[in-house]
Amino acid sequence: MMSNESADAVRARRADAAQLAGLLVDARRHTLATLGAYERALGAEGIAVPYSPQLNPPRWELGHVGWFQEWWLRRNPQRMRGAAADPDTARPPPRRAGADSWFDSSRVPHRDRWQLPLPSADALRDDLARGLDDTLTLLRDSAADDDALYFYRLCLFHEDMHHEAALYMAQHLGVPADDGWAPRPHALTGEIALNGGVHSTGDPGAGFAFDNELGAHAITLERFTIDAAPVTWAQYCEFIAAGGYQRRELWSADGWAWLQGEALQAPRYLRATGSTWQRLTFGSWRPLDPAQPAMNLSWHEAQAYCGWAGRRLPTEGEWEFAAERAGGAFAWGQVWEWTASAFAPYPGFVAHPYRDYSAPWFRTRHVLRGGSFATHARMKHTRYRNFFPPDRNDIFAGFRTCAARR
Repeated sequence: MMSNESADAVRARRADAAQLAGLLVDARRHTLATLGAYERALGAEGIAVPYSPQLNPPRWELGHVGWFQEWWLRRNPQRMRGAAADPDTARPPPRRAGADSWFDSSRVPHRDRWQLPLPSADALRDDLARGLDDTLTLLRDSAADDDALYFYRLCLFHEDMHHEAALYMAQHLGVPADDGWAPRPHALTGEIALNGGVHSTGDPGAGFAFDNELGAHAITLERFTIDAAPVTWAQYCEFIAAGGYQRRELWSADGWAWLQGEALQAPRYLRATGSTWQRLTFGSWRPLDPAQPAMNLSWHEAQAYCGWAGRRLPTEGEWEFAAERAGGAFAWGQVWEWTASAFAPYPGFVAHPYRDYSAPWFRTRHVLRGGSFATHARMKHTRYRNFFPPDRNDIFAGFRTCAARR
C-alpha cells in the first residue's frame, strides 16, 4: 500500500510517452528558473563559485544535465532495451565537441570540474533547448513499454535530483530562491505504535525503479514505536541547550571527530541571538520557526540527539513499513530523514546501465528516506533510497526517532 504522498511519484514512474513529455518540459522549466536565480545573484558569467567538495560549478551542473540526457537517449543506440542496455555500446559523437571530456561525471574527477573551459551559460542554455527538442522528438516515436520508456524516466528523475542539488547549493552560497521553496511545519505530534510483522520490499511494481530498489525479499520487523513526524527545531534546540554539542559521551568516535573538525556549537546555518535562534535561509537570517522540522543535520548529529533523548533512529525497513502502513498518521516529505541503515544492495542486486549510480557507494553511505521541501513531488516515493556520507550537513536532511529497544 502506497501512502498519498507517493501518488505523484507512482504516476511519474508509470508515465506514458505523452505524460513524460510534459514532465520533462516541467523539469527543464525548474532547471532554467533556478539558473536564472543564480545569474541574478552572481551575474550571468559570474556563476563560477569557489571550490567545495560538496558542490559542483553551476555551469558544470547545467552542462551535465544536458549531456546526461543526450548520452542516454539521442546517442544511445540501445535505448529501447531499458535496463538491459549495454552502457559501453559505441555511440555517435556529442553535438558539442568536448562535451564527453567535460560533463561525464564517471570520468571527470570532481576537483577538475573547476578548471574546465566550459561554454558560457547562454551556450549551455541553447544546448539544453536543442537537446530537449531531440528528446521529445524521439519520445513521440517511442514504443509504449517500460523498457522503451526507461531512459526517459531516468533522465527525468536525474534532472530533478540535480535541481534539488542546485537548491542546496543556493542555500550554501546565499543565493535567494523562489519563495515556494520553503519547508512547512508538520501538524502531527506524538508517536505511532506498529505491530511489525513480515514486510515485503524490493519490488516497487510496474514502471520505473532504480537499481538499488530492486531485489524482492521479506524482512521481519518486531513491534516498534516511531515518531509521527520528524524532530522539530523546538525539540532539537532542547538538545543544544542541554550541552549536546559539548558532551563527548553523546557522540560516536567518528561523530566527535567530525564535530571537532567542523568546530560546530550548533547546526549549520543556525545562530543564537540573545535567547532566540535565527536560521540562514537562502542568504537571509530569519527567526527560527520552532515548529519546522530540524534540517541541515548530519547523521552524526541525528545519532547524538538520539543518545541524549534515549531514542534511536529507525531502520530503513521500519521507515518504509510505517510510511506505507500508517497512512496519514505518518507525516513526511519536508526533510530527508536519516535512518540507521547503511546503504547496501538488496539480495541479487544487478547494476543498471548507469553503473555509477549505486554500486560505488554501497557500505560507505547511510540511507535517507522520504524527501525534502526542495524535492519534486514526483521523486517522493516510499521505496526511494537516497544515500549520503554521514558527515553531510548541506542537504535538507533531518530525522525522526523510535523508542529504544529493551
